[in-house]
Amino acid sequence: MTENSTDESAVQAHRLRGTVAIVTGASRGIGLAIARRLVAEGARVAITARHAIPLADAAATFPEGSVIAIAGKADDGDHRREVFDTVAGEFGPLDILVNNAGINPVYGPLMDMDADAGRKIMEVNLFATLAWIQDAYRHEGLNFSRGGGSVINLSSVSGQTPSPGIGFYGISKAAISHLTRTLAGELGPSIRVNAVAPAVVKTQFAQALYEGREDEVAAQYPLKRLGTPEDIAGAVAFLASTDASWITGQTLTLDGGLLSVGGTA
Repeated sequence: MTENSTDESAVQAHRLRGTVAIVTGASRGIGLAIARRLVAEGARVAITARHAIPLADAAATFPEGSVIAIAGKADDGDHRREVFDTVAGEFGPLDILVNNAGINPVYGPLMDMDADAGRKIMEVNLFATLAWIQDAYRHEGLNFSRGGGSVINLSSVSGQTPSPGIGFYGISKAAISHLTRTLAGELGPSIRVNAVAPAVVKTQFAQALYEGREDEVAAQYPLKRLGTPEDIAGAVAFLASTDASWITGQTLTLDGGLLSVGGTA
């Protein structure tokens, strides 16, 4: 390691010092990796997820005092209010909101999809994402609208090109990318709004897309591997930091080169 790279690592380790963040869907996988990266860079983080026990187990892996855990459903307004009240009371003003929570309860062609399942996907993946941003913006104790805030939404490469079997999930994520662009225009200059769009990442959530054939799937990628939660976490930390202070309304594709060679998730 060179002297310059050592200096850069030291700067990065403190890049988010003094900031406060919320990460939804953070009991495992991408959300947990994001929370760990934000804490490693100096942030204090509130993590949320549906189930209390896995969330508490995740919180126990962090340094004391660096996280608070609040269980609840992402599309529940009372849960959001509890999160925001708790963060305002224990950590203070909010700087970073990461909308990671998402669902995909269906797999197969759109012609076979149950309409109620589609509505639930949109309710959690799209409308709840917007609601988290709206509620954070309006909450007086968080001061999120005062300036300098950053929102990072989780989109997907399936929202950029059709992906067999997860078509409606991709539609919801395409909507997230457009929501991101629209809110960037509405909330600037006080709040920056960006998104990341991963391809297949090795998590329990995406397991059906690669289980039993990881080498075959990875061979489609120019970088010849699937993504890891840490790949996504690093990009989110960058977008949350002042290093990205002139970036808003963007969806950063994190796909190991998959789309550049015409691949699909």
